[in-house]
Amino acid sequence: MSAALPLPITSLIASPDHDIDPFRLRLQDPDAAIRRIAVLDLIDVAGDEHAPLLIEALQDASPQVRREAARALEAFESDASVAGLLALLTDEDSEVREAAAHALSELKDPDSALVLLPRAQDERPFVLVAILRALRELRVPQSLEPALAALTHADASVRREAISVLGYLKQVRALAPIMQLAASDGDPEVRRAATGALGFASDDSVLPALLAALRDAAWQVREEAATTLGKLRLAAATADLISALDDAYWQVRLRAARSLGRLRTAAAVLPLQQTLQHEISNLRKEAALALGEIGDAAALPALLGAELDPDPEVRKAVRLALEQIRSNH
Repeated sequence: MSAALPLPITSLIASPDHDIDPFRLRLQDPDAAIRRIAVLDLIDVAGDEHAPLLIEALQDASPQVRREAARALEAFESDASVAGLLALLTDEDSEVREAAAHALSELKDPDSALVLLPRAQDERPFVLVAILRALRELRVPQSLEPALAALTHADASVRREAISVLGYLKQVRALAPIMQLAASDGDPEVRRAATGALGFASDDSVLPALLAALRDAAWQVREEAATTLGKLRLAAATADLISALDDAYWQVRLRAARSLGRLRTAAAVLPLQQTLQHEISNLRKEAALALGEIGDAAALPALLGAELDPDPEVRKAVRLALEQIRSNH
């Protein structure tokens, strides 16, 4: 059975009409399969007047019925539906909890945050992850404090979701704690998320943290650092990104090549030309595209030599790069 709400569910919804709805009869059937099908049918025909039936179904004895009701409530945003979904975050059935968490993550009305925020003090990881995920999409300023507090949570999944909330809010105040996590968190996925979130910075204050992340032990963090440096177009990172073209992982090399194209610095032309000879075709493609973005005529001979590359995607990238450079000269 699902966990009880702080208030009885019937106190959160309107009283039923005197005329019993046909769906209500089916939702009271002793057979759980019939009740589940009734919920599924409601998804197709339900309007606002049927939302109370779905909210009631959140407390059904059958986990299958509760799960379908949670999924159906993605389309209804009200204090009652949000409260009901929040209660299911502690349901004994894992699939019901997942369905409720997903439904909460689909909320679009910022007013829903008023119901979510008081529960953001919950210390249980699954509950807090679901609430933070929902708050991330709502992007309300009031999410800042709960997200900052969650950065120190013992559970890595909570810290990752908190970082996502702060990345969406783009508050300068969050940069320092995010940089700290990028540098020292024990979980590589947290460091990766923090490194990516630094992309909302408006100046080069995050450059030291990103350059350090480009040398992280986890290649996923290095890949994210290379990507973020390109998004911020930090020219001071050119030498480090050129060094990353020799990273042991091709994914890091690819992101470094892409970011060097965004920086459009002539210093990257020679190393990118060398990458045109790499055995991995995706790297040759990115090198060609980056050379096109830089637009330096010095790259023409190398690009002309790559016109007959065995990979059609590389040849296409080479043609585009040649067109870009020739149009600039």
